[in-house]
Amino acid sequence: MSIPMLPTRDGYGHGLVELGAVNPNVVVLDADLAKSTRSDWFAAKYPERFFDIGIAEQDMIGTAAGLSIGGKIPFATTYSVFVAGRAWDQIRTTVCYSDLNVKIAGAHGGISAGGDGATHQALEDLALMRVLPNMHVLVPCDANEAKQATIASAAIWGPCFLRFAREATPVFTAENESFEIGKAKLVKDGKDVTIIACGPIVYEALLAHDLLKEEGISVRVINMHTLKPLDEATVLAAAKETGAIVTAEDAQVIGGLGGAVAETLVKNKPVPVEMVGIHDRFLECGTMEDLALKYNLTAPALVEAVKKVIARK
Repeated sequence: MSIPMLPTRDGYGHGLVELGAVNPNVVVLDADLAKSTRSDWFAAKYPERFFDIGIAEQDMIGTAAGLSIGGKIPFATTYSVFVAGRAWDQIRTTVCYSDLNVKIAGAHGGISAGGDGATHQALEDLALMRVLPNMHVLVPCDANEAKQATIASAAIWGPCFLRFAREATPVFTAENESFEIGKAKLVKDGKDVTIIACGPIVYEALLAHDLLKEEGISVRVINMHTLKPLDEATVLAAAKETGAIVTAEDAQVIGGLGGAVAETLVKNKPVPVEMVGIHDRFLECGTMEDLALKYNLTAPALVEAVKKVIARK
């Protein structure tokens, strides 16, 4: 039976439309990329609450801040590399410093923008957003979870960064599955090692789980959809109960999920850790599949990382 494939950005679009129907304070801004980010789905339904700011990401964040002060719940939307990079100062000083209720959506995150090259591959966005005080950082694993994350972000106060992929990836969570910001999901239980993953690579972790099961290795798989606030209790329980951890993300491990997990463990429960992700480099043009193979972001690479970390126990 084939698994459905959808970009996580589709879940964002559906989540915005659903929010628009139930909350008149939800407004959406875009930086001239509405069709790519799926915010055009909201614009088609609620044109009076949609604002195309143009190719001006810094202005978009400033406008979103003003709308939030006026009682609106703005979703500022563009490619992740542009909003996290070009508008970082405005996000830091205008939004986070004042703890404004602004939601920031970064589409085309990670290696999913592979064909556009290093300028468009947002690999540093998670680290840039995670370091900001008051910011929540959400990285849903598939289109269904992306919809739930979008809706959940509107229900809490404060800055939120949501990261979505460009290319279609497996949809493997239930359509109405529960989602709680800051609470990781135990996808598979196991006793020998834990894989903690975020974003579409969670599916690769599930494939690695099945491959390792055939070899008699019991793998716990955790979907860490919220990088900040990190579910430290789940991380520490995994360290205590399995004794070894592999992190997996399509982002720079420095400051990303790998860094977040390591920071938690070194303070509380040091165990061997292997980090699967991008290791301090820029990438070249290529399909998402080719880049995943070259930079070891696939299930077989996770299998090797698991065996390596178990050997260090």
